[in-house]
Amino acid sequence: WTPFFYSCELKGRFPKILDDPKYGTEAQKLYDDAQVMLEKIITEKWIQAKAVFGFFPANASAPDTIEVYTDESRMEVLTQFFGLRQQGKKARKLPNLSIADFVAPKGIITACSCCQNTNIPDYIGGFAVTTGIGVEERAKAFEADHDDYSSIMLKALADRLAEAFAEHLHERVRKEFWGYSPDENFTNEELISESYAGIRPAPGYPAQPDHTEKITLFELLNATAETGISLTDSLAMFPASSVSGLYFSHPEAVYFGVGKIQKDQVQDYAERKKMSLEEVERWLSPILAYER
Repeated sequence: WTPFFYSCELKGRFPKILDDPKYGTEAQKLYDDAQVMLEKIITEKWIQAKAVFGFFPANASAPDTIEVYTDESRMEVLTQFFGLRQQGKKARKLPNLSIADFVAPKGIITACSCCQNTNIPDYIGGFAVTTGIGVEERAKAFEADHDDYSSIMLKALADRLAEAFAEHLHERVRKEFWGYSPDENFTNEELISESYAGIRPAPGYPAQPDHTEKITLFELLNATAETGISLTDSLAMFPASSVSGLYFSHPEAVYFGVGKIQKDQVQDYAERKKMSLEEVERWLSPILAYER
């Protein structure tokens, strides 16, 4: 609920904000109204939720690239995800991270119990969820009835439901579908603080700031056909109340921001993605550490 209040420009953590001397009265009214609408969303089936997810054999290959394979033989590359690496100076000898660090490197050899050498198999997951089907039509109906308050409320609730759906699905992935953490048992507070193993970074966000990676993800999952989520020309998702990303199970995987990057990495990234430098610079313009 805390991000819900922030979206309504009421800054404070839930439930403490309900007793806040400055915002408490307004926050309580907003919360009560939201509960009434949430009940209608559920009982009257105002919106529809859909999801798709999958897990794929994968290994990291240099530099900062994740190869996804067609099957367990790992002989044929199905697609690739391209990472960017932090270039800022770190304190205390901390590593400069890339999402590719959280997948076992290709060609690493280990000795198994029968003394034979074998590559370490690893996997990557992907997902796309939406709770936005039906939101646009009902919001427009509210607006046509001059009820902007309900329109804004519906969109804000749909956004939070999408995030909750993504959180719930990720928990089931860890405990059940992928099953790499079957015995985890966290409180809501621990889930919010991301105490669990693994991450689900989204293309276009700090760990992978390139929105074009969403195209690869959607093609891999057949996401538009499976969920109805489409990508706009700017690679935003429609319906807006949608979340997509990658799953990493590495026990030391953490969320991070790539930060500013130099032209040498941008040139390398363009070559790996087989895109022009100008196009890559356009998509990565917020994080360029140089003038174009």
